[in-house]
Amino acid sequence: MGKVLRFELQVPDPEQAVAFYSRTFGWQFVKMPGARDYWFIRTGEPGGRGIDGGLMRSPDGETRTANSIEVESIDRFLATVTANGGSIVVPKTTVPGMGYFAYCTDNQGLLFGISESNADA
Repeated sequence: MGKVLRFELQVPDPEQAVAFYSRTFGWQFVKMPGARDYWFIRTGEPGGRGIDGGLMRSPDGETRTANSIEVESIDRFLATVTANGGSIVVPKTTVPGMGYFAYCTDNQGLLFGISESNADA
């Protein structure tokens, strides 16, 4: 069973969003090293209720939230998504030292992510 692993906020101005969510909810943001504008979001204490997330600059300037679902095999689930009428929007991508992710849409166009943890990635 795929469990929602994290949420991701996609916004045109990440720095503005970091300031808003930090001041409003006390969330903590850690910028991921590298060329892309991406921050990890810690929404509470480790082991506490809820999930953490990520924040990125929207690739098309639109504002959206996407939930990422943890799967055992990203390759198998990408095939399952398309077999059930969904589409792959961003193909399997490696996150070094963490695993893999991809973005898909369901059969009605709703965006979601899938993630496979794999420390060997």
